[in-house]
Amino acid sequence: MGRKCSSLTCGEHSIWNCANLLQSCWVCFATDEDDRTAEWVRPCRCRGSTKWVHQVCLQRWVDEKQRGNSTARVACPQCNAEYLIVFPKLGPVVYVLDLADRLISKACPFTAAGIMVGSIYWTAVTYGAVTVMQVVGHKEGLDVMERADPLFLLIGLPTIPVMLILGKMIRWEDYVLRFWRKYSNKLQILNSIFPGIGCPVPRIPAEASPLADHVSATRILCGALVFPTIATIVGKLMFSSVNSNLQRTILGGIAFVAVKGAFKVYFKQQQYQRQAHRKILNFPEAEEAWTDRQTH
Repeated sequence: MGRKCSSLTCGEHSIWNCANLLQSCWVCFATDEDDRTAEWVRPCRCRGSTKWVHQVCLQRWVDEKQRGNSTARVACPQCNAEYLIVFPKLGPVVYVLDLADRLISKACPFTAAGIMVGSIYWTAVTYGAVTVMQVVGHKEGLDVMERADPLFLLIGLPTIPVMLILGKMIRWEDYVLRFWRKYSNKLQILNSIFPGIGCPVPRIPAEASPLADHVSATRILCGALVFPTIATIVGKLMFSSVNSNLQRTILGGIAFVAVKGAFKVYFKQQQYQRQAHRKILNFPEAEEAWTDRQTH
């Protein structure tokens, strides 16, 4: 505990040294004279005004830093010395419960990750099986999967949505656009079909990255997963004379990709032309001031 001098002169001590003999809490700034029953602690290597602190104040400050995690380490904000925190000994029952709680806390993130990965895997398996029956035909698809090796199904079916997503990420329209913009002046046939499509541009506008935002990523995912259904529908509408479900779906998918790609190329080129020919207008007040200056 701190000591207080008996007089203002303190003999050989100065008034400044007398004040330093008083213990002062760096949390609540109270001294040992404010509460003589308070428990003090010196938890780190600090000296001077940050040497002493109330046990209660430090406990409260440590609680704020740990945020409910009693095992988290806490260090002094000044000298970075780690506080030595000890707990009372636990009984055997409480020790076992505490050990079980720690094991469960460490195992839960891995268990949750495993459940999530397993859910995604079996969802991909189910989607692959439904896609096979949709493309080949319900009865034919069931016969194919019944005759196939189970290991092949467990490996092959989940790859169907993965391959669809990877295929959707191949942006072949961008290569067509680059070729178009590079040789549009020489391809007079395109200019006759699409007037103004190959006109020279005053500037080259900046284009956004295809995966720059989350909306593009979700469009790729949804477009890839719904593609087999669209290919089946287009195949039935455009190639109804083909008897094979598989051939009809393949032809429908090719036709859909070709038509959609052509419209997408045309649309993106029009957007490109629109961005290239944009202009920035004068501010109205500045334009009026310029007009007044010219008249006067």
